[in-house]
Amino acid sequence: MNSSHSLALSVVVPSVNGWSDLEGCLAALERERATTALEVLVPERCGPEVRSALAQRFPWTHVLPASAETTIPQMRSLAFHASIAPTVAVIEDHVVVPAGWARQITEARSGDVHVVGGGVVNAATARTVDWAAFLCEYSHLLAPQKAGPAEWLTGNNTAYERELLMNCRDVLDAGRWEDVLHAEFRKRGVVLWCRPDIIVGHKKHYTVGEYSSQRFLYARAYAAARASEAALGRKLAYRAIALALAPLLFYRTVSRIWRSGAHRAEFARSLPLLALFVMAWWMGDVAGVWMGDGGALAKVK
Repeated sequence: MNSSHSLALSVVVPSVNGWSDLEGCLAALERERATTALEVLVPERCGPEVRSALAQRFPWTHVLPASAETTIPQMRSLAFHASIAPTVAVIEDHVVVPAGWARQITEARSGDVHVVGGGVVNAATARTVDWAAFLCEYSHLLAPQKAGPAEWLTGNNTAYERELLMNCRDVLDAGRWEDVLHAEFRKRGVVLWCRPDIIVGHKKHYTVGEYSSQRFLYARAYAAARASEAALGRKLAYRAIALALAPLLFYRTVSRIWRSGAHRAEFARSLPLLALFVMAWWMGDVAGVWMGDGGALAKVK
């Protein structure tokens, strides 16, 4: 492997969805190697077949074997610790980066910018179910975003100063999603920078059942983690609010999409599935605050 002095960027790609998604992601990163000195770290929990394919097709990747029960936040932490470049970026195994992405995000995360996040667009455009899943998950990214300091960044197109990550080892190793890490950065006075011009493509093909299940699992895990840290009074409030949350979740999602003015034809076709996916989201929230995680986080893909 290259030394840290010769690398500009470490890219973390948790492998949780199997070879068909991962191959396209790594093929795009392979093209980036022609213009940017980067290492690609693949924490991998799918098993021997994927690892064998990685060794044959992309022998330049740094594979970090993990058990099937390892959560995505734990996989990210494993890769953060193994990274050696001064800038560490995180994407997902169903994300496809465009030409020039590595150079662009490395340059954006330089100087006094310690954390920078870009945008996500839908790259699975042929099927209504994929549009519905994308709109459900990324409605907050559809409206035009301003470049500059931000309160929130997406978790799958973000780059960090490695030294900053290593100064937050306790948060990394707690097994929580990026919002907890970003909150810790803000507490330390670190500015989160938004660069909406740095785009990646979300190329994931779902079935209705698969995305409904994943939306439920993610919501349950997230709600359970939030409730577990709350005092008794706040926890009881969470439980009461969760029971009535479905209309609000649907309203917020639909209104964000409509106000953005983007993809209105796709939105119209997706509306029945959006309603179904938001119901799964709501049920996950209820299950999380009332019954806990129940192993949900380890099943999130």
